[in-house]
Amino acid sequence: MRNINDLVKLIKKAAVEAVNASDPTTIRYGEVINTNPLQIRIDQKLILGTAQLKLTRNVTEYETEMSVNGGAKQTYKVFNALKICEKVLLIRMQGGQTYI
Repeated sequence: MRNINDLVKLIKKAAVEAVNASDPTTIRYGEVINTNPLQIRIDQKLILGTAQLKLTRNVTEYETEMSVNGGAKQTYKVFNALKICEKVLLIRMQGGQTYI
């Protein structure tokens, strides 16, 4: 029986190593230190720039059409752009240095 238990442990270890080697996504926290160009500090050594960031609509300025109280449609600008000192939650994309 010992040989089977050793084999199971070896398979589990290989599976964990395979997942770790694929560089799965991770969640990091950061702080906006500059807005033009956008820079986010994750720690003292790592500062992300626009090349490493994929921004969602939740953190950008955009225009949208709406009607209020059944009136005519109008275009409104939504001001959601990141600001200096804001804290952000970042998701590192699998296998790379790009963050959402």
